[in-house]
Amino acid sequence: MEERTEELLRVDLNIADLLINFTTLNGSNSTGISFCDILSCTMTSLSLIIGLVGLVGNAIVLWFLGFHMHRNAFSVYILNLAVADFLFICFQIVLCLHIILNIFYSKTIGMPPFCFVVLNFAYLCGLSILSAISFERSLSVMWPIWYRCYRPRHTSAVICTLTWFLSLLLSLLEGMECGFLFDSLGPDWCQAFDFITAAWLIVLFVILLGSSLALIVTIFCGSQRIPVTRLYVTIVCTVLVFLLFGLPYGIFWFLLAWIDNFQSVMLCNFYPVTICLSCFNSCANPIIYFLVGSIRNRRFQRNTLKLLLQRAMQDTPVEEESGEGESSGRSREMKPVWQ
Repeated sequence: MEERTEELLRVDLNIADLLINFTTLNGSNSTGISFCDILSCTMTSLSLIIGLVGLVGNAIVLWFLGFHMHRNAFSVYILNLAVADFLFICFQIVLCLHIILNIFYSKTIGMPPFCFVVLNFAYLCGLSILSAISFERSLSVMWPIWYRCYRPRHTSAVICTLTWFLSLLLSLLEGMECGFLFDSLGPDWCQAFDFITAAWLIVLFVILLGSSLALIVTIFCGSQRIPVTRLYVTIVCTVLVFLLFGLPYGIFWFLLAWIDNFQSVMLCNFYPVTICLSCFNSCANPIIYFLVGSIRNRRFQRNTLKLLLQRAMQDTPVEEESGEGESSGRSREMKPVWQ
């Protein structure tokens, strides 16, 4: 729909105008700036700060998983998820910098419409990969023998490749029909492809939520006791953070934006809030990896980032890790005696 396209392209310009008015107050309290205006300015500034932190964190994860660590089935998913988060944050930073540039330059700088296509592409890809992680992990817990015997060797790489291709296809089709890349064929085609993308988003959400609940129930309420590993904690925390902070962006973009007079019903503009929340979601994933890897025997320990990332991907119980650590420590103590 062309009206929605033009409205979204004007969002950053409106926030820039609000920032200009807010920075020219000279400390005056008697102004006409509302709470919603201040909220939009705050969300834009926070999005830039959080995005820069997330960019560094995901770059570190990409560096270690891509070049310095042996990859297994789930580290391949984490690597691709970090790529999607890195791409998403990059264009969110571009969007925030574009707003800031419009503050200091009197001539309005246009925002390339394809940036919204790339944002949707990275968002869909990240959600698809996270759903695949949760679904495959639940299969490995509920049917471990079947999973070990019949799972193809390169399943992770194939699923990630299909995920990137399908997300790119949906984003390009929606971008072309909604006028972000080329002239739109009409609002009906735009709405149709947007509803297809929204349906795919709902399917991914159901898979993510259902598999995560099945994983938790199987671990804590199953007939057989399944030891909790760092990998379980990493997956559950990542899914929980996405449901709280990443999902509102998809709900707004693919569902609520089509509701007539939605912005008039809301007290404030909801789009800058979803941008800030989605940036926090992409920024939180590397922090989760390093925090889970730093916990050992319910205590935080300082180690190298590579070791923390390796621990976060470990699929061995914490009790076995502590036992191995104690045995290795005793062996190191006994070694000088035998020598």
